[in-house]
Amino acid sequence: MSEAVLPAPTFRAGYVAIVGRPNVGKSTLMNHLVGAKLSITSKKAQTTRHRIHGILTNETCQFVFVDTPGFQTRYRNALNRAMNRNVTAALHDVDLVLFVIEALRWREEDQQVLAKLPAGVPAILVINKIDRLKDKAQLLPFIAQRAAEHDYAEIVPVSAEKNAQLDVLLAAAAKYLPEQPPLFSPDELTDRSERFLAAELLREKLFRQLGEELPYGITVEIERFEEAAGVRRIYAAVIVDKEAHKAIVIGKGGERLKRIASAARRDMERLFGGRVWLETWVKVKSGWADDERAVKRLGYE
Repeated sequence: MSEAVLPAPTFRAGYVAIVGRPNVGKSTLMNHLVGAKLSITSKKAQTTRHRIHGILTNETCQFVFVDTPGFQTRYRNALNRAMNRNVTAALHDVDLVLFVIEALRWREEDQQVLAKLPAGVPAILVINKIDRLKDKAQLLPFIAQRAAEHDYAEIVPVSAEKNAQLDVLLAAAAKYLPEQPPLFSPDELTDRSERFLAAELLREKLFRQLGEELPYGITVEIERFEEAAGVRRIYAAVIVDKEAHKAIVIGKGGERLKRIASAARRDMERLFGGRVWLETWVKVKSGWADDERAVKRLGYE
């Protein structure tokens, strides 16, 4: 008697945008879903300025997560216009949206992001930071209120930082991806280059270590990226908007910039899996954040 032939399991793959107002934990969520630090994080608004793809592949599914900047409503310069274009484009080029909010917090900025969710694309409401709630019972009325305001495909409470409920979120998201072969090689984590990731890791350390002194118009440009004999040699310019900001970044005797560069180098070595030699300096480019050409040249498209 011949054995029954079982049908091959279907494979699903698709793009999943992660959107929300600034500081709700979008980048932390993507990093923990993928299992690698691809998107930089800090407590500062506008830490994420680029659209970044993080790729997670398992036996039956490939998720291509699209981490986006927080939608900007307070500033209207060229940099913020570019970031908002990134958010809008991401929303219309995906199979699923993860709309991230904070547990028990609903602000006008959340409402503005909700208004931009495209019709015809399923959206999962991800209620993040549930680990900070003293009374989890408070979630139930909050979930009911959010469900009454919009027809979400699913509502999933999580703690991205603590890896809580992320398996539930992935199982829910998988159902909404189309049946198709993988879009990227199974061993890829991102479509971004090491050059791009190096700039982002250095920018993260600037955001974290400068604290309240952080100049708004600050970014990083990798001027040279070389690899030989297992060592990556990276030459990075920290770009500020004003001459007075240069001293803030460098610090007394150059110590602050040295600490920032050392912390960035350690993260680069962990991510790239090899030795990194990093040289940094500071340049002044007045008004770059409101110059459309400069914004585009620096990769904010």
